[in-house]
Amino acid sequence: MELIDRAAGYSDHIAIVTGDQSLSYSDLLTRSAGVASCLLAGADDLGEERIAFYLPGSIDYALVMWGIWRAGGVAVPLNIAASTADLEHVFATTGVARLIVGDGAPAHIHELCDRMNVAVLRVADLGGSPVALPGIAPDRRAMILFTSGTTSKPKGVVTTHANITAQVRTLIDAWGWGEDDSIPLFLPMHHVHGIINVLSCALWAGARVETFEKFEASSICARVADGAYSMFMAVPTIYVKLIDYLNGLQVAERQRICDGFRAMRLMISGSAALPVKIHEDWQALTGQVLLERYGMTEIGMAISNPLNGERRPGAVGMPLPGVEVILAGEDGGVLDGENNPGEIWVRGPNVFSEYWRNSAATEDSFTDGWFRTGDMAVRERGYYRIMGRLSMDIIKSGGEKLSALEIEDVLLTHPDIAECAVVGAPDDTWGEAVCAAIVPAEGASVDEASIRAWGKDRMTHYKVPKRVMIQASLPRNAMGKVTKTQVKALFS
Repeated sequence: MELIDRAAGYSDHIAIVTGDQSLSYSDLLTRSAGVASCLLAGADDLGEERIAFYLPGSIDYALVMWGIWRAGGVAVPLNIAASTADLEHVFATTGVARLIVGDGAPAHIHELCDRMNVAVLRVADLGGSPVALPGIAPDRRAMILFTSGTTSKPKGVVTTHANITAQVRTLIDAWGWGEDDSIPLFLPMHHVHGIINVLSCALWAGARVETFEKFEASSICARVADGAYSMFMAVPTIYVKLIDYLNGLQVAERQRICDGFRAMRLMISGSAALPVKIHEDWQALTGQVLLERYGMTEIGMAISNPLNGERRPGAVGMPLPGVEVILAGEDGGVLDGENNPGEIWVRGPNVFSEYWRNSAATEDSFTDGWFRTGDMAVRERGYYRIMGRLSMDIIKSGGEKLSALEIEDVLLTHPDIAECAVVGAPDDTWGEAVCAAIVPAEGASVDEASIRAWGKDRMTHYKVPKRVMIQASLPRNAMGKVTKTQVKALFS
């Protein structure tokens, strides 16, 4: 495993900081070998046993993940915000027999494990003298992450060690990672954003990761003001929260934090579309031009704005090195040229191997070796622009394919709109009507008529929402993302 083998080259460098504890690369190797030895319990190889763990991003998280890998197991990181029903689905799907937890795991976790006959192991008890560890071939299964399950039950996405190596390698080159880099990690640790883009890339490069159990603007901004980081990765929601937090500070304190952001060599946004307005607001505050990229659980990262070159607001850039991307029409034909919206198909060593124990879904997701992402995009002046999920963000109205994300971008430029979600709802005349759920800005008052009138001056007539609903908040999932299925139900 090249990711783990490389750690010896950084020896006494600090790999991870969690609170007042730090872990060097040499300690990471030694202690993860101890975890692996405990998990083996005298066996030569775990033989791809699935082992789940319920931990936030931390030193313990890295030790457990590496320990599972080094023992020949398959890591199953759990969403620590997931419901009992969701966790039960993961346990049943993967067939895990062991779960690793930290101190203070909630009672419902122990109750679920008792009911499903899953043994609970404490991180603190996994240690001791390392034994001989098995050799792990690159094509061995390494990890199972679960899809968001927006249109069906979440599926277990299997990535091999070779897949992970390919995903990391391309980002190391594309984003210029080096051993002098340092980065905060506050993202949920059951997605590729936190696991691959931050933690694994940093550990590959010999960089330093400072972990936080969750995002908290004040504590993270204090470290930013201290100049602790050279890189920063977050989702659009986090940038919205940071903008609100910074704008609420006294001028001197805001400036000190903004200077800390300004000094970073790279700031990245991903996991959801970044509204152009947020891109512009962040640049105005910090001077940083956010780098937006595109990826998903099944493929890691596939497309990115460049490290050096134009980072175009509203676009995700060009295919990453080693990743093949095409746009396909409804008939499966390749769409050449520009300004032709089509589904993103991806091929390369980064693409996952299978959906766990779901051969039908696996076969249905590939055509001639190309993974069909279910996302629609268009090429414009060489860059890809994401239009949205075919199942939710593409509205078929009056014979046109409309991007809900584009309409949301325009609505967010309204000074009295804090948040919005655009969906399509059945309509006898249009097939689907454009509908918008809107959260007013604090202290503002908006109504349907004024929003529609405002939109007519800024959007072509078929993009102006036919129905507008004013909401105090938008429904969100455990990741904090707006749940468009529930938004759509508001208009049914």
